[in-house]
Amino acid sequence: MALDKIIIKTDSGENIEAIAPVIISASRSTDIPAFYAKWFFNRLAKGYCAWYNPFNQQKMYISFERCRVIVFWTKNPAPVIPYLPELDKRGIHYYFQVTLNDYVTEGIEPNVPSVDERVETFKKLSSLIGKEKVIWRFDPLIVTPNIGPRELLTRIWNIGNKLKGYTDKLVFSFVDVKAYRKVQNNLVKETMLFTKEDVENAEANYAQRIEIVEGLKKIRETWRGEGWNIEMATCAEDIDLEAYGIEHNRCIDGELMKCIFADDKELVYYLYTLKWPEKDIFGEIPPIPQKPKNIKDSGQRKICGCMVSKDIGMYNTCRHFCVYCYANTSKDAVLKNKDKHNDESESIIG
Repeated sequence: MALDKIIIKTDSGENIEAIAPVIISASRSTDIPAFYAKWFFNRLAKGYCAWYNPFNQQKMYISFERCRVIVFWTKNPAPVIPYLPELDKRGIHYYFQVTLNDYVTEGIEPNVPSVDERVETFKKLSSLIGKEKVIWRFDPLIVTPNIGPRELLTRIWNIGNKLKGYTDKLVFSFVDVKAYRKVQNNLVKETMLFTKEDVENAEANYAQRIEIVEGLKKIRETWRGEGWNIEMATCAEDIDLEAYGIEHNRCIDGELMKCIFADDKELVYYLYTLKWPEKDIFGEIPPIPQKPKNIKDSGQRKICGCMVSKDIGMYNTCRHFCVYCYANTSKDAVLKNKDKHNDESESIIG
């Protein structure tokens, strides 16, 4: 993934190279709106932030100079809402991926607000910025001894009935357990829902997935009959559900941006070309090429549809403590990093 580079001046006065992405993801790796809103807007004012590669701990600097879009990922957008006018002033566009699940009884998401509180925050955000900019995620779908496909569908139905008119899209995925040993360990230790021998059963099998998808199709048809034309899509799933009218999602979505930020002609040109337009002597933007450039982010999984962006989150920093989270090694690791956090620092953890 090639991103433009520029020279920035750090807080210490050092001139150093930084990447300058047009689109920033905040973040797949932690909940920046819920826990690091003040830090984020402090760094925006400074013009850059630092990020550490989770695999080799190499430090990278990220400039906000050319940022035109921020995609927020969160389970609780309430803390970031008061800061959003600052983005409007700076001419930075944004939209939200808001995960709103119901695993309260099972304790799978132990540190999120109540369902009703999250619903009200979702509706408040949608009313402020527009429903097309707030995407609902019921993600991931987890099967437990007490939650089968029908119960999952009931919970989606109950939340969805409260969100009618406040979003245009529902995104879902099936939990990945077999690929992550730490997720297996957390499901066993933190919830007591599974034994070591049966923890992989949290992943829905093929028959269960089809039952869920067929149920979602019926739910969507019912809602459409009531005037709510909600789309449904999967996130990073290889299963083909086109026959059910369910697409593969693009969470960092160039097509969505072309629609909701259509007045920003420079951005639209970038979304087709991955290049910022050079205006002619009359201030006109070049015509968009007939053959759009491949804008998929090669740094993401093959089945991920996201376009090129830069994520600024860090592992072991999200304090929701969701037991299915791949980005946290353990609760202890998160709490240690919490002690290192400073709202004024370059990176999330010092």
